[in-house]
Amino acid sequence: MSAPPDSLKSVLDSTFAGLSQGRETYKARLSPQEVGTITSVSTGIAMVSGLPGVGFDELVKFSGHVFGIAFNVDETEIGVVLLGDYSRLQAGDKVERTGRVMDIIVGDGLLGRVIDPLGRPLDSQGPVAASARLPIERPAAPIMDRASVTVPLQTGLKVVDALIPIGRGQRELILGDRQTGKTAIAIDTILNQRGQDVVCVYCAIGQRASAVAKAVAILKDKGAMAYTVVVVTEGNDPPGLAYIAPYAATSIAEHFMEMGRDVLIVYDDLTQHARAYRELSLLLRRPPGREAFPGDIFYIHSRLLERATHLCEERGGGSLTALPIIETEAQNISAYIPTNLISITDGQIYLSPSLFELGVLPAVDVGKSVSRVGGKAQRASYRAVAGDLKLAYAQFEELETFARFGARLDESTTRIIEHGRRIRACLKQPESAPVPVAAQIAVLMALTEKLFDSVPLDRMPAAEQAVREAAARLPDAVQARFDTAAKLSDADRAAIVQIARTALASFQPEAAPEAEADIRAQTRPAGRESS
Repeated sequence: MSAPPDSLKSVLDSTFAGLSQGRETYKARLSPQEVGTITSVSTGIAMVSGLPGVGFDELVKFSGHVFGIAFNVDETEIGVVLLGDYSRLQAGDKVERTGRVMDIIVGDGLLGRVIDPLGRPLDSQGPVAASARLPIERPAAPIMDRASVTVPLQTGLKVVDALIPIGRGQRELILGDRQTGKTAIAIDTILNQRGQDVVCVYCAIGQRASAVAKAVAILKDKGAMAYTVVVVTEGNDPPGLAYIAPYAATSIAEHFMEMGRDVLIVYDDLTQHARAYRELSLLLRRPPGREAFPGDIFYIHSRLLERATHLCEERGGGSLTALPIIETEAQNISAYIPTNLISITDGQIYLSPSLFELGVLPAVDVGKSVSRVGGKAQRASYRAVAGDLKLAYAQFEELETFARFGARLDESTTRIIEHGRRIRACLKQPESAPVPVAAQIAVLMALTEKLFDSVPLDRMPAAEQAVREAAARLPDAVQARFDTAAKLSDADRAAIVQIARTALASFQPEAAPEAEADIRAQTRPAGRESS
């Protein structure tokens, strides 16, 4: 049934009247927009002309939704670091200014997600929910807004928590040759933050896809992804993405820190970051310096790591702890990049390939490792049981060198060497198996009291496991003091020693045959000695 002609005519009249009124009231507004042109494209960079108002570090947009950062701002052209697939870009293509600097999404929606430095998801879980955006380059907190580092960050590794303590807000460098377990230490530290109310950010810079997939799989299997954000750039990504990755990850971590939370960030590793920056600098014709690195290579790492701190209570009291990883070549810790990072950070954990080959895992060289925060970020219970441990271990390592030559050793030297071997055996630890605080203190107390010295070396793993299981039977009041700044009383020490002694009773060796022969000789009647 058709509508009456009069009603249709009235509808059309009112519609056209509205359009006419809208046309008369509309006023065109002109907005100036700078558009430049690509003059040349090479590996990871592009030279652009025609953007006179662009600023340093400003984000520019190319065709195909490819972005770049204005890095070299010269009079006639601009050197742009590309952040995406630039295979389709060519000379003559248009370039637009965005008027903003590079930023990254932040918020609780990132927890449990794997993203790239541009905030794009890499885990096939759909779009990432974000509450805000922050620039990737931000000034570090002023000195007056910082507080001293006093609260420990437990790694779950006995050798680190006892001898090289790390505090919340500290920057501790992990360095060593390839395949010595650097990433394993960082991953174990993330696993140990479960239930500690610590947000973790793992930044993989230029890593193999298989290595990143393995790390993410471990975090998922151990239930650590619930409080972890993973920022990934792979080895085949443009060098510009590898360059901005640690800055983007730090902005994500700073968002949680400014909310008053404790955050741990791992940079794995800054060797690839330095190489990516060197590649970009050489392509942009910046003058090379030592080892072809540009002169500001120290600055790019210092302004990154200075953002790790412990904020004062007026700023929320949050903290950002940084664990940068660096790769050495042929154990050369005095190379350019390692020495730069050693001078920036608050200590280093050095992994020795010699210890790794001997099966001492984690292969931490205690003599070359140090924490410049030290006992200020360590519980009093640890200081009570591990105070003399580092000295005893250092004496053992020095004497062990002489013992290899077959020299005759006196009784006291032999005791020091045997005690040191037990220390080394107790400090061994399998991967992805962090040890709770109570179990660590029980084992360290047994070491300090030399309860392990009579245990055969081949039975040390089982003996240590027995002490760790026995630590669960400590009184609740004693275990509660482990997590506070309170010192252990004599009664507490006695209770720990008694439980450890009981656990080790079944591991004591039986009387040696030589000792039994001496006893029989002493009890043999006179006149029956053999000639």
